Amino acid sequence: MLLAPAFWNGYPLLQSDTGGYLARWYEGYLVPSRSTVFGLYLHYGEHTYFWGNLAIQALATMWILQLMLRVFGLAGPWRLFGSCLALTLTTALPWLASMLLTDIFSGLSVLSLFLLVLYSSKISRSEKIALFVFTAFSAATHSATMGVLLGLCCVGWILRPFLCGRIPTTHLVQGTLTIAAGAIMLLLGNFALSGQLAWTPGGPALAFARMLQDGIVTRYLNDHCATQQFKLCPYRNELPETADDFLWSRESIFNKLGRFPGLGNEMGYIAVHALADYPLWQAEAALTDAGEQLLKVATGENTDHPTMMHTYGLFRDFLPQQLKVVDAARQQKSHLTFGPFNLIHVPVALISTVLVFVLLLAALWRKRVDDVTLLLATVCLTLLGNAFICGVISGPHDRYGSRLVWITTFALMIAGMRYWQRDDIPNGRSRPT
Repeated sequence: MLLAPAFWNGYPLLQSDTGGYLARWYEGYLVPSRSTVFGLYLHYGEHTYFWGNLAIQALATMWILQLMLRVFGLAGPWRLFGSCLALTLTTALPWLASMLLTDIFSGLSVLSLFLLVLYSSKISRSEKIALFVFTAFSAATHSATMGVLLGLCCVGWILRPFLCGRIPTTHLVQGTLTIAAGAIMLLLGNFALSGQLAWTPGGPALAFARMLQDGIVTRYLNDHCATQQFKLCPYRNELPETADDFLWSRESIFNKLGRFPGLGNEMGYIAVHALADYPLWQAEAALTDAGEQLLKVATGENTDHPTMMHTYGLFRDFLPQQLKVVDAARQQKSHLTFGPFNLIHVPVALISTVLVFVLLLAALWRKRVDDVTLLLATVCLTLLGNAFICGVISGPHDRYGSRLVWITTFALMIAGMRYWQRDDIPNGRSRPT
């Protein structure tokens, strides 16, 4: 079920960013927002035509879902089957598992961190080690994923004294160390492939692009070009309206001025100084973008044929032996459209998002801090953290929401199963949590 989209396609699904990760092994230098760790992961699956990567993604998904059910006392093959079936039919999960992209690891890493921190006492030593390695690897695949996981750990440390021992210190230390391990993994991957012991570049540049979309960059250039000579000054009245058009359009000013090598330092400078010059505007834009990001949850962004020419080009350059199979896939024949799926995915995602927040507020109002409440709190914090990190730095995109929002549906399924399980007990007595 989880790989049904890939089987239907005839080849693992690609996305406009896939090529950038794939090329890290071959090009040997760092590219903004393209993790070398994930690039290595893709490289070692090339000989299987990347079906090995999809097998890992599907098995990891099954493993973490069954672990979640088990620690909540809901273990059973039919519950696992039913959960996977429901998620396959109503969420983006199978599309994430079937795609050569970091996105499947975003939601799974939140659940694995949740298990490691809150339920280490209910899992075996080997499972703890596996969860630790998996969470660290997931953190290393994308800076936003690492940021969300780090934020969850920070909130855990803040709330731990108030939760009456529900978060053991040793378990929280283990969870925090996964972030450190992921950071070390990323630094070593960057050094191995590029010779630079450096972080993956791109943060300030992406923030600049988001500010451009919000109109802040044009205002900054208008205010400062009279006294400072920026490369962008002659073009300040020709800047595109969206960040995507600026960064990825072939005819953009960004390309004309040398892309990241030619314009990166200037973009970083403007992004930093615009924060100081327009703090209220920045705060308002940040809240607006984060709120918009919470609502952007459609499946399939940038998986259509026209947006993936860069990825196709890299396949031609580095994996020409796979071109025949790639070209034969339905995705490359423009037969892939997500409109019908999003008629289901978007309402389910938005309703699930509203319900998890409502249920969490109801539980807090009743001062009930049980296992389900902790899961709902983790999911809500994840959505808020992801909306802030992605919306404020990169600007709102459906992809950033869809890769995480399926865990809200899964959390509601667990809450529902626990509720019915409690009601099935004779005399109305609930099982201890």
